[in-house]
Amino acid sequence: MKVLVATEKPFAKVAVDGIRKVIEGAGYELVLLEKYTDKAQLLEAAKDANAIIIRSDIIDAEVFDAAKELKIVVRAGAGYDNVDLAAATAHNVCVMNTPGQNSNAVAELALGMMVLAVRNFFNGTSGTELKGKKLGIHAYGNVGRNVARIAKGFGMEIYAYDAFCPKEVIEKDGVKPLNSVEELYKTCNVISLHIPATPETKGSINYALLKDTPKGTVLVNTARKEVINEDELIKLMDERQDFKYLSDIMPAAHSKLRELFPDRYFSTPKKMGAQTAEANINAGIAAAEQIVGYLRDGVDKFKVN
Repeated sequence: MKVLVATEKPFAKVAVDGIRKVIEGAGYELVLLEKYTDKAQLLEAAKDANAIIIRSDIIDAEVFDAAKELKIVVRAGAGYDNVDLAAATAHNVCVMNTPGQNSNAVAELALGMMVLAVRNFFNGTSGTELKGKKLGIHAYGNVGRNVARIAKGFGMEIYAYDAFCPKEVIEKDGVKPLNSVEELYKTCNVISLHIPATPETKGSINYALLKDTPKGTVLVNTARKEVINEDELIKLMDERQDFKYLSDIMPAAHSKLRELFPDRYFSTPKKMGAQTAEANINAGIAAAEQIVGYLRDGVDKFKVN
């Protein structure tokens, strides 16, 4: 069995060493394709692979067509919208993610962005504190729960909305569940966004939702850029001089946002949420272990298609 690690943005060496130990320990062959610059390189490397580990790399129908021996793709991370699930299913390929492995890293970044925002991007002026502010967590999954855990240390008042998470689970963590997304955005002056990009959520963070947020609201997005209606965000920020937007996913309208709102908008140059040594190692090794579990024993616990 051949396992391909195809990473345009490579894993850290210690993570690769851990992946190699798991894969070769199971008697499989490990092949690395790192820092590739052309899709043709990926297609060539994938043609005889039985399994592929990726990060933010695009695995589409063309890759599945080329990879005749492929049985499983594991995205080292929580999101998996870079994989064409319909094409995977059509080719009888199992797709998995590694939920929870990057959660603390993303949560710490979200809190860091909140501090950056309330301290006015460290521009020398007097800011405010997170203590006592109402934090709204939009989607209470692995990352949202870590955000809540860390925010307690800041003394924030924490609320959450998640249509798929029972209220008792939220309450058990000392977080106040709200009944609707509209209630969350009307109640909280710091909002941490963690929803996936689905047909239902794309563009759902729009003017109608944001216009009733409290004065001085900070919106932090460490999820996906597609969930933001960027034209309506710009309209809102143009009307609301008190509203700040910080994103770990560079918006399509990045240049316009930076030009119009230089003191109220920030984006990382590339997605940085999982860019820690610890998350890198955790997700990579989890992906390797899931591949071995699937190929050897048929374990598909984290299958997403």
